[in-house]
Amino acid sequence: MTLSYESEIKIQRVAAREVLDSRGFPTVEVELVIDDPKHPGDSLTGRAIVPSGASTGEGEALELRDGDLKRYHGKGVLKAVENVKSKIAPAITGRTFSRQPLFDDLLRELDGSPNKAVLGANAILPVSMAFTRAQAAAKRTPTYQLIAALCQTQGVTLPVPLMNILNGGKHADNGLDIQEFMIVPAGFKTFREALRAGAEVFHQLKKILKGKGLSTGVGDEGGFAPHFSGAAAHEQVLVAIMQAIEDVGYKPGRDIYLALDCASSEFLDPATKGSTDCGYIFEGRKVSSADLIALYGQWRESYPIISIEDGLAEHDWAGWVKMTTDLGSRLQLVGDDIFVTNPQFVKKGIEMHAANAVLIKLNQIGTVTETLETIKMAAAAGYRSITSHRSGESEDTFIADLAVGTDCGQIKTGSASRTDRLAKYNQLLRIEEQLGSAAVFAGQNAFQVFAAGK
Repeated sequence: MTLSYESEIKIQRVAAREVLDSRGFPTVEVELVIDDPKHPGDSLTGRAIVPSGASTGEGEALELRDGDLKRYHGKGVLKAVENVKSKIAPAITGRTFSRQPLFDDLLRELDGSPNKAVLGANAILPVSMAFTRAQAAAKRTPTYQLIAALCQTQGVTLPVPLMNILNGGKHADNGLDIQEFMIVPAGFKTFREALRAGAEVFHQLKKILKGKGLSTGVGDEGGFAPHFSGAAAHEQVLVAIMQAIEDVGYKPGRDIYLALDCASSEFLDPATKGSTDCGYIFEGRKVSSADLIALYGQWRESYPIISIEDGLAEHDWAGWVKMTTDLGSRLQLVGDDIFVTNPQFVKKGIEMHAANAVLIKLNQIGTVTETLETIKMAAAAGYRSITSHRSGESEDTFIADLAVGTDCGQIKTGSASRTDRLAKYNQLLRIEEQLGSAAVFAGQNAFQVFAAGK
């Protein structure tokens, strides 16, 4: 990548407004108007919308909500919008910035707290993202190429989608403890082929569920949310997904793998919260960290599961270390709640040998620069990164550009339904087309030894 990320960007005007996310709750949109460096007197605009999570880690940057029960059940974001207008805008309007880190450093200084609690991460992040897009517009280059210049990467890798096709946990009211059941179409040559395969399996699963008399309504991230009952409800789901893969002519463990987001902090036994000896309530019974690790190992032997996210709770560090020791050579073990895209927590995980991959969510940390720092730290330690959406999304496609720009090789952005999810897939299709012969699909290389079948 020869593009320089340094450029003189003069801020003309900042606009912020309350818009709605994919759950119908408010979030913040920001427009950053800059001078056009190539055409004096003209202007360019960078725009961004911040997402919102439902299953959140305790260490995440603060999402500022109004708490006024007379508006949106207390979930309004007028305070965050006003912070953009009255505190951030005056500090940056009329000023010139040459680099994203300098711009983001100013935003962090304006807040002054370690978790963006003063202004709110939902006020700071859309300004940071809009600045990235404004820089790209000023350079007449796609956003992913600007991000690649920031990271000093190639910016040509189309990610493998970890496609959520069946929901449980906080994303669906259906009695399943595990939050996401995903398919991973890694065994293809191009992103568009992988996306097609994922969509075909999704639609076949709908037919299977309908044939069983189960609901085909979808959860927050577009996956189906049927009610499976019985002691082995989660294995029933795995069997149904395996059938869907085979029914459309693909081979599990070669063409398409499975992945889970357990979101296990949500089924932590309240009686053990705060204890170093964490317990869980899973499928209606009390189990230990060791029990869950053993169960995941059994599932790995029976199904082509390649990745498990948040297999244990965010404070169960001892359990994470054991899980990584026992399963880390056979599974991608992804830390979300335990890391919350924060370099401080990722550093701790690296030192303790806990997990081997990091989920990347921009709004967990609050600026583009800090997000890229986390990805760089993970890569330097041999940890993989997975760019991720949130359950409360929008039409914004920034994470698609982030995934390609960082060459991280994997993306979580939901199912093959709901426009808020498909917008990211469609952006990746556009990027693949723009890159042409330079495009590289991460495919099997994203998982290396993990893709070795059973």
